[in-house]
Amino acid sequence: MLITLCYLYLWARWGRRPAALVRATVQRLRASRCSFTFCGAAALPRGARVCLSRGGRVFCVGESQSIDDLNKWALFLVSPFILEAEHVAFVTESIWVQGENLQRPSSSSETLVKWSDCCLPLACRPGDPYQLIAEASVDDFSKLGVAFLEDRLQMANGLIPQKIVSVHLQDSALKELKDQASNKQAEILQPSPEASVENKPELDVMEHIGQEEPKVLGPEATQQKGGASGSEPAGESDRGVGSLELCHLHLSSCHECLELENSTIESVKFASAENIPDLPYDYSGSLESIADDVCPEREGRRVNITGKAPNILLYVGSDSQEALGRFQQVRSVLADCVDTDSYTLYHLPEESALRDPWSDNCLLLVIATRESLPEDLSRKFMAYLSQGGKVLGLSSSFTFAGFQVTSKGALQETVQNLLFSKVDQSQVKLSVLSSGCVYEHPGEWLSLGKLQGHLENEDKDRLIVQVPFGTCGGEAILCQVHLELPPSSSVVRTPEDFDLLKSSNVRRYEVLKEILTTLGLSCDVQQVPALTPLYLLSAAEEIRDPLMQWLGKRVDPEGVIQSSKVSLKFVSSYTSEIEITPAAIPVVTDVEAFSSENFNLDIYRQNLQTKQLGKVILFAEVTPTTMSLLDGLMFEMPQEMGLIAIAVRQTQGKGRGRNAWLSPVGCALSTLLVSIPLRSQLGQRIPFVQHLMSLAVVEAVRSIPEYQDIDLRVKWPNDIYYSDLMKLGGVLVNSTLMGETFYILIGCGFNVTNSNPTICINDLILEYNRQHGTDLKPLRTDFLIARTVTVLEKLIDTFQDKGPNGVLPLYYKYWVHSAQQVRLGSSEGPTVSIVGLDDSGFLLVHQEGGEVVTVHPDGNSFDMLRNLIIPKQR
Repeated sequence: MLITLCYLYLWARWGRRPAALVRATVQRLRASRCSFTFCGAAALPRGARVCLSRGGRVFCVGESQSIDDLNKWALFLVSPFILEAEHVAFVTESIWVQGENLQRPSSSSETLVKWSDCCLPLACRPGDPYQLIAEASVDDFSKLGVAFLEDRLQMANGLIPQKIVSVHLQDSALKELKDQASNKQAEILQPSPEASVENKPELDVMEHIGQEEPKVLGPEATQQKGGASGSEPAGESDRGVGSLELCHLHLSSCHECLELENSTIESVKFASAENIPDLPYDYSGSLESIADDVCPEREGRRVNITGKAPNILLYVGSDSQEALGRFQQVRSVLADCVDTDSYTLYHLPEESALRDPWSDNCLLLVIATRESLPEDLSRKFMAYLSQGGKVLGLSSSFTFAGFQVTSKGALQETVQNLLFSKVDQSQVKLSVLSSGCVYEHPGEWLSLGKLQGHLENEDKDRLIVQVPFGTCGGEAILCQVHLELPPSSSVVRTPEDFDLLKSSNVRRYEVLKEILTTLGLSCDVQQVPALTPLYLLSAAEEIRDPLMQWLGKRVDPEGVIQSSKVSLKFVSSYTSEIEITPAAIPVVTDVEAFSSENFNLDIYRQNLQTKQLGKVILFAEVTPTTMSLLDGLMFEMPQEMGLIAIAVRQTQGKGRGRNAWLSPVGCALSTLLVSIPLRSQLGQRIPFVQHLMSLAVVEAVRSIPEYQDIDLRVKWPNDIYYSDLMKLGGVLVNSTLMGETFYILIGCGFNVTNSNPTICINDLILEYNRQHGTDLKPLRTDFLIARTVTVLEKLIDTFQDKGPNGVLPLYYKYWVHSAQQVRLGSSEGPTVSIVGLDDSGFLLVHQEGGEVVTVHPDGNSFDMLRNLIIPKQR
């Protein structure tokens, strides 16, 4: 009766405003321990009173629903599981819907509510339905409920919400979980007193990081061209350091995981270009419409719409010196044609082609070998084509769709006249070096693309064919002319042939660029910029004099600090006579001489609010890689002079392993020095460093007032993503243990103003303004680097004080893996659900049998969430 009277009163007061009605009902009745349910009308709980009905869905109030046994639930390990006084605990039931059956919320994207943005997940129980326990404030719980009623509640990874019901967590269940958490923590040995770290209490990171009004947003920031984009996690470290033996085990496990030297733990190397998909330029349509758009263009340029990473993989046959030479030839000519700021060219060995999931990260596969392809490898290449892949065959035996490669001895390695037809039907005549083979087809030449080339002879032999394949947009352009070989007297028989090839060299590039453009690549070539000097800057005037005094004691008589990677020569001013090489770089100490269009020192100073980090800056317009600049300074400089290297461009950006890191103008590029005591919370969990840095980037943006809804997220272990769709940055960490201290270089690159080759933060802001009618200002790289370093220092302090529990709620708020399913061992392995991170920062997954286990990457270089493995138990 009381419920009915309250309902009638609220209805009379609030009328038909569902949000106000729901919020007021929950606020007034929650103390009565009743249960609030949002569900379909057909699933109305017995005895429940309907308060609101919208489109076949209802909000009702009924008897209290309790959970007294959480042993059947997979606990998000570091979630505190202590409800705030004014929060509501609830269960969301969802079903899995994938592929063509996936129905997106019917409302426009302007009113979508993301489940993960409104609550903190506590536990899950995979199954049908998939159940999630979470907690939220009364306002956020009401917001979720109303969004469910109006069919605009969005969940991740194909989950469709079916029911939301508030629950009461019994004290016995909470006590049992608290005891389990205490027992887990007791397993970690406490640091010895003599090595303890004084941890000063910090404000709660969830409430106070980055909430201040930004000093400068940089309205003059401009969009520029290019893209940025490397990690084996360090070994598991849930053991303590109470003895030398335990300390050795900690380092040994890291070494075994990363195969590094004993003295160095490279805990993160994941921000390589290999995982960056391209962004369609046309924002006017929905994501579904993008797939149907054959060739969207912006500013007259063809762009990649496949969602593939900007990798070009080169298969040149079995391992041999000849194959290596062929790889260098093919790579060289392709690098001359494509925009190397947008694509990275890799060698695809036969073993990797058969073993690794390369097809998910390949924009173009180039096959350049005369060897017959093994049958299993040929099947791999055909599977890639059937998935919409693009293939370029250069004098290769690879064919399909009934085509045959036929040898013609008279054409072998001779110069011939080729008539090449472009897609627009215009023609190019040129002299080419023939492979001696032609393409033949037993039937008619049906279903071919418009691009083709034939000899000007009686038979009109086909040497270039464009062959579509499958229903997903796959196609191959197959060539039996040596477009990869430059004119050279070593490849032709006579001087006359050499002259013919030389005179056609410009047209050879024209043909090759037409082919690559047809296959979806950009051929706007940019020149590699010249290296520039470094400038020694300080973020605070009071450390300038101590810095110069320290420096005067460390340089040699020539003003040089030498390291194994680079020689830094400190000079008062720079003149053009001073040579700059990757191994020897001048550092200008006169601050008055510094100016840059791309880095405003005042903006950086105003937004850097740290005690130590980022105080001393080595800045360069163009440098080989920021990861090498601090090498000779990191072990010597006092910690209060926190070092950071910042660059506008890198010419040799480093990624995971030997991978390249694309580093054009518009990308926020930096390497930060951080010192972490071994006997500390973070020192015992070094893999978390990568998570903290990627989280700091996201929080640096989303904690700006009015920017909280910019859909920037983190992807385990160290990527920065737009939603769960596209990568726009990543992290690279090198950790060196000396004595009782980890010296950690954190390299970070994320796209701020550069729209290519993927997407940038200002693209997200522009799109948000368009959708919501707002006028958020674009951001600057110097502004965001300063904010990121500030947030990182606060995250580290919180972690050192509270451990993983202090930062994981914020991490889970922004991560992309909620309820995501992955496979163990191989693409045919068992499916498991990601439920969180363990105490060392590795993934926890829930198996079908109910067991929750920790998994590690299998070490392949293409996708860290493919083929995860369960580590051996010691």
